[in-house]
Amino acid sequence: MTDAPGPLEPLGRPILDRPAFERLTAAHRRELKLHCYRMMGSLHEADDLVQDTFLRAWRGRSQFDGRGSVRGWLYTIATNSCLNAIKARSTAHRILQQPERSPSSGRATGGPAAELTWLEPYPDAELPDLVDGEPGPETRYETREAVQLAFVAAIQLLPPRQRAALLLCDVLGWSGVETAQLLGGSTASINSALQRARATLGARYPQGRPLQRSQPNRQEAQLLERYMQAWQAASLDGLIELLREDATYHMPPWRDWYRGREAIRGFFETVWGNFAGYHAVATGANGQPAVAVYARRHQDPVWRAQSLHVIEAADDRIALLTVYVGPLGQDLFKAFALPPVWP
Repeated sequence: MTDAPGPLEPLGRPILDRPAFERLTAAHRRELKLHCYRMMGSLHEADDLVQDTFLRAWRGRSQFDGRGSVRGWLYTIATNSCLNAIKARSTAHRILQQPERSPSSGRATGGPAAELTWLEPYPDAELPDLVDGEPGPETRYETREAVQLAFVAAIQLLPPRQRAALLLCDVLGWSGVETAQLLGGSTASINSALQRARATLGARYPQGRPLQRSQPNRQEAQLLERYMQAWQAASLDGLIELLREDATYHMPPWRDWYRGREAIRGFFETVWGNFAGYHAVATGANGQPAVAVYARRHQDPVWRAQSLHVIEAADDRIALLTVYVGPLGQDLFKAFALPPVWP
């Protein structure tokens, strides 16, 4: 386990007071929150679980023996808290697309589906510095790759224990021995869980892994700018032009999803005139370009929070567009430090 800042006071020595405890553990807050988010698929649950992790660590600080790292100790608490929370809820995973639902065409008719648990995006402002805390030698996924919305959606399909093993080994770079110590069981059982998890992800992606993202570049910035301009100019043609021919469009919490440029156009033609105008604000989610869209209804001069858009680009076009709409999308504006009404 890497990047430990130093041990807590081990058994038999004075126990840290709260200020000292907070100084020692605060450096790990952001990476623990991201870990909880990957496990749960929920920004709000991650907030609660990272608070629970620090509370449990504070209460159990006298039991830390000082032989391991503070970072590893906190990850142990956080992972077990997530596994317990998953057991207690009605579903083990969150989704971007309802399983086995075929792509739609034309007007959306399948939602919104409040009874489904939808994967939430993660604000870039909450991400740990992606150049710090490099993963361990066993890692299989690049740091930028492992924060993508599509990657988090894919690992949500894994059973909780497989999900935890894959995150600890393939994302954080822990060894099988370390992971077995955390999750319990033998190293062989961890390796078996990893093999099954990797097979599930491999079946989901033609290349066996999500699309690898490079550092943000000029072309991506231009694509984001053109996307915002299309919304603000209410140019449906301009928006569709930015999509790949095989682009996919999701809009949680609606069940409907669309595949292909013409199918996406067909949907937008049914809703494009519902508002008198749009105002787009650039942001970032899951290490990807994102846009918050405010809309003004006819006969209403106020620009109100309307939807949050997460963009996955490939070959200078949009390959996957996820737009959070309705109350779900509007609730995310606060998490992204955006006002509900544009000034």
